[in-house]
Amino acid sequence: MAEAEAHHILPRPEFDKPLKLLIVVAPYYRDIADELIAGAKAEIEAAGGTWELVEVPGALEVPIAIRIAYRQSNFDGFVALGCVIRGETTHYDTVCNDSSRALTLLGLDGACIGNGILTVETRAQAEVRAEAQGQNKGGHAAAAAMHLIALSRRFGLEEKRIGFKPLRDEIQLAGEAEGPTRA
Repeated sequence: MAEAEAHHILPRPEFDKPLKLLIVVAPYYRDIADELIAGAKAEIEAAGGTWELVEVPGALEVPIAIRIAYRQSNFDGFVALGCVIRGETTHYDTVCNDSSRALTLLGLDGACIGNGILTVETRAQAEVRAEAQGQNKGGHAAAAAMHLIALSRRFGLEEKRIGFKPLRDEIQLAGEAEGPTRA
């Protein structure tokens, strides 16, 4: 097997406020998933972050789980993990393309996601890429999410108010008007 070509890795971002990531994994190949998870956890912890882990049945469900958490939770970012190994049918192409496209669309919507779903031809390729002490693609996915979080914090506003400016910060319900009442 050929050695991996050397490539540049950005330095780990630093954070002045704590960060919390959700790791979403499809453990179809449990041993490979466990290595990806180990790499992601170590990278997040090295940056002083915390994480939660959820499992979903397959790579197609990873972006759906992230979408649910993105809309309903308070995570700063997400790490998508899993492995798709080419088989004898075109299902491989569907799973690879659709999961990747869905993650990209979520990212374009503002979710900070590191994509660590391996798409490989053989199990041996997956094992090499997943190994936390080797190519560490799980750690790289976590790092990618954290770089996006850092950019989001750098360019984001504390509070984005779109539309009309409210007269006051509290919400006033009909029938609870303050001031003179009419009889």
